[in-house]
Amino acid sequence: MFTGIITDVGRVVALHPAGDLRARLATGYDTARIDIGASIACDGVCLTVVALGAGWFEVQVSAETLSKTTLGGWAVGRRVNLERALRVGDELGGHIVSGHVDGVADVVSVTPEGESLRVLFEAPRHLAGFIAPKGSVALDGTSLTVNEVEGARFGVNLIPHTQAATTWGEVRAGGRVNLEIDTLARYVARLREWGGA
Repeated sequence: MFTGIITDVGRVVALHPAGDLRARLATGYDTARIDIGASIACDGVCLTVVALGAGWFEVQVSAETLSKTTLGGWAVGRRVNLERALRVGDELGGHIVSGHVDGVADVVSVTPEGESLRVLFEAPRHLAGFIAPKGSVALDGTSLTVNEVEGARFGVNLIPHTQAATTWGEVRAGGRVNLEIDTLARYVARLREWGGA
C-alpha cells in the first residue's frame, strides 16, 4: 500500500525488453535500506525490486502491466515518480493507494492559474463514474484532489510544490498518465451494484 505522496523522482537509465520489460532506475533512495522483493510505486504502478546497487534498483514489468499502463512508453532518461511502500506508523498524508492502476487518462489541457496549474483530464468511460468532485485520484502515483467533473473529464490543480517535487512540472496537453481510482469509490460502487447501499 502507498499514500500517493511522492518521495523521490527517479530516472530510467536502462531498459531490457524480453517479453516482459526489465527497467533500471536511478534513485536518491538509500538502496542499502531496500530489500530484493520490496515494492516501489513507479509512476503509480506497484513494482517489485528484482536487483539493486548503489543509487539504482531494477524492476520487472509484465506484458500485462505494459498493456494497461504508460510504462510501455518509458524511454531512457525519463523521470519517474517514486514512492516506497507504506509502513505501519507512517503518516498517511494522501489517501490509500494500492499501486494497481485502473487505466490511462489523457491530458486534455494545462492552464496556468496564478502559480498553480489547472489540468484537465479525460478518463476511460468505464472509470469516469468512480471520479467525484472533491474526491481523490492517484495520477502517475500522486494523490490529487478532483476539482470538477463533467462526463468523463475531470480537473485538478497542481500547486508549485507538487510541480517541483514530482514530474508534474513537465505535464503537457496530449500526454497520458496512469490513473488509479479511489478504493473507497470502488467498494461503494460494488455495494450499490449488489443492492447493499
